[in-house]
Amino acid sequence: KTLEKNFDEVILVEELNSNDIEHLRLLSRPELGITFTKINCWLLEQYSKCVFLDSDCFVLREIDDLFEREEFSAAHDAGWPDCFNSGVFVYRPSKETFRKLMLFASEKDASFDGGDQGLLNEFFSNWRSSDISRHLPFIYNVTSNAFYSYLPAVTRFRNEIRLIHFAGSLKPWHLTYNPQNEQLSGNLDGQSDIQRDFLLSWWRIMYQRVWPQLSIFNESHLLGSFNSTSLSNSERFEVGSIEHLRAWATGHIEYTVR
Repeated sequence: KTLEKNFDEVILVEELNSNDIEHLRLLSRPELGITFTKINCWLLEQYSKCVFLDSDCFVLREIDDLFEREEFSAAHDAGWPDCFNSGVFVYRPSKETFRKLMLFASEKDASFDGGDQGLLNEFFSNWRSSDISRHLPFIYNVTSNAFYSYLPAVTRFRNEIRLIHFAGSLKPWHLTYNPQNEQLSGNLDGQSDIQRDFLLSWWRIMYQRVWPQLSIFNESHLLGSFNSTSLSNSERFEVGSIEHLRAWATGHIEYTVR
């Protein structure tokens, strides 16, 4: 209901999993198998053109001009620039493209990393040599590893960044936030000051704009820091599990579980 209050249309989709344990092991990200689910976005034929954003993306500035791009437009992946990062891309919904993607995904080794990025890079393999206008500027998808590999550039272009993509295993919701002193705690080892600033900005919006809409929580949950002190070790659950969702619904907040 909260999503429906903030978005024009909310659509439930069927989960798709690559179940490609071998390639996911190489990536050390076994949880990414379910990212095949994003293929469903090609079914949105009620729209002529769409921009897909991963749920760990944080929009800092206007990105409406992405709709001036054509399918398939995406930004280079910082880890292997001949590939695009699939967290942000421009596409045209088409049931025929969906059908072809599903057929392609069923083939052996369709995805070189076991996730959607490997799959989409193989399917749209002409992206690397296609029209340069389909190569989005990096400022539209600044991934977390850029903070480690090229911090000087991040510092130089900080004020031009349109979107931060918290790619990798550390997500903002894995941290705890204290609204009284605006401090973050958790696994922040090795995080640059700039990245900490972006993580803090995400949490400020979460606290100021999202949290008040979650009517299942009472005011006492806004005092002090958001943490897992209300749960004993035996009561911590896997994120997304029925037990985890039930704990949230009854007011037992767990932001640090992985």
